[in-house]
Amino acid sequence: MRIGFVGTGAITEAMVTGIVGAGLGITEIHVSPRNREIAARLASRFPSVRIATDNQEVVDAANILFLAIRPQIAEEVIGGLAFRKGQAVVSVVAATDRSTLLSWIKEDVNLTQAIPLPFVAEREGVTAIYPPHPEIAQIFAALGSAVECETKEEYDLLAVASALMGTYFGILDRATTWMAEKGMASEKARAYLAPLFANLAQTAVRTGQTPLDILRREFSTPGGLNEQMFEDFHRSGGSQALIGALEGVLERVRR
Repeated sequence: MRIGFVGTGAITEAMVTGIVGAGLGITEIHVSPRNREIAARLASRFPSVRIATDNQEVVDAANILFLAIRPQIAEEVIGGLAFRKGQAVVSVVAATDRSTLLSWIKEDVNLTQAIPLPFVAEREGVTAIYPPHPEIAQIFAALGSAVECETKEEYDLLAVASALMGTYFGILDRATTWMAEKGMASEKARAYLAPLFANLAQTAVRTGQTPLDILRREFSTPGGLNEQMFEDFHRSGGSQALIGALEGVLERVRR
């Protein structure tokens, strides 16, 4: 199998790294030369990577083609390419809907949208794809796990959920900064909080059938500090602020 990447940025580097490590039997990986530094680094690390002379060469060579382009230039880049009828195309272009992508492609391709995250490099990423596609799902499952969305509405909601990454690190940063202001070395605060957050996330994954509100209660002794923390957070508008932010991102995704 030959795959290709139009766009050679950070997410392409992460995906190529994960795909090669997954041993999927992909014989050739063609990448565009736009980001020469990343393309050269991938080619030097992995013998299966070929640097194309231009984007059209990537399209022509690929059985499965990944579009990994910044939204700001996506129309210009995609609109200038000639695709094959029935070609498997995977778009990881953010905040761009299916109908818009197809209007740029101007060919009857087999289009899948996906939201790969940087963790695919270590084959620990969860990736949302739409619509379901067994072959594409198999690739992303090898990079961690794949969630196949049956509807655009499901896919949009997972796109919103993926926007929580910065907020996660923001909360971690605010907490460690507060601890540092109270006199603890920030490195020591991070050394405690980062594994704590990781353990909580692992618990949510491991107990997948347990409602999250039940987990919150199990980790909050009545009258204890955890219960106080959540109640203060909720009473101060934290929960409503989160819902408002989610709604705002959803509005942008659906625009």
